[in-house]
Amino acid sequence: MASLRDLRSRISSVKNTQQVTRAMKMVAAAKLRRAQENIFNTRPFAYKLSEVIARLKDQLDPTVHPLFQEREDVTNVLLVIVTADRGLAGGFNANVIKRAEQEIEENYSVHRDEKRLLLMCVGRKGHEHFSRRGYQLVGDFRGTFDKLSFDTANTIADEAEAGFLEGRWDQVHLIYNEFKNTISQNRIVEPYLPIRADRFLTPVMESELKHLEDEDHAFDNDPIYEPGVRGILDVVVPKYLSYKLWRILLDSNAAEQGARMVAMDNATNNASELLGDLKLKYNRARQDAITKELIEITSGADALEAG
Repeated sequence: MASLRDLRSRISSVKNTQQVTRAMKMVAAAKLRRAQENIFNTRPFAYKLSEVIARLKDQLDPTVHPLFQEREDVTNVLLVIVTADRGLAGGFNANVIKRAEQEIEENYSVHRDEKRLLLMCVGRKGHEHFSRRGYQLVGDFRGTFDKLSFDTANTIADEAEAGFLEGRWDQVHLIYNEFKNTISQNRIVEPYLPIRADRFLTPVMESELKHLEDEDHAFDNDPIYEPGVRGILDVVVPKYLSYKLWRILLDSNAAEQGARMVAMDNATNNASELLGDLKLKYNRARQDAITKELIEITSGADALEAG
């Protein structure tokens, strides 16, 4: 049985840990509120921009614009994997990394074995995980979520677009955690380049778009575009790609804060349960020690009387 000193030390250590987890939960909750506001403000514009792109494509031969063109031979593939920069967020990072590895194994194992698979890891956890396993990494986006900004989304989008146009990769896919609610996320594999003929919808996008389309009938009649569809696409498509990545970064950030808040809440509750067990053991050990001392005193007194 542990000594009283050991039990007191463990109780003190668990209390300190509990204070840390409680504080981290409060910080994550505050960050989550801001992150939710950002993603809820961003999603409607991103969805509407996607709708504009889809309607413009209907009026244009897809082979005219290079970012719409499907490559017959997919030689090289780029996967953009979005994780967090920090841990202590439950299974947030492990889940998206596992989903990325599953996607690679199912669809890109040949590309991986032949060194034709490239990864762009946004966030420290993904970067460190895949770099240790010998994958070819493009760019270094560790620390992205320490100071998240639209410029970062622009940089990632520009690099992915430039590599596609230069022929360094023939497909680009995004793998990330989509924010569903505080306690759960959707792990998404989303096509990025070339831009698909049909609109890709995540589970959250499907539910939100249905609500938005019920309220908004701005496109009931086909608009007339000036100076022309191709000229508008040349301007709108880069903005669309940047804003799509910005939405995904905000989604991942909100999902991370929600996962961390839940993880720290669970850790705080577990610490409370552990403290209860330790205090019970401490009281029992203290009672045993007091009983032992009383027995020794009584035995000594009896021995003196007998003498």
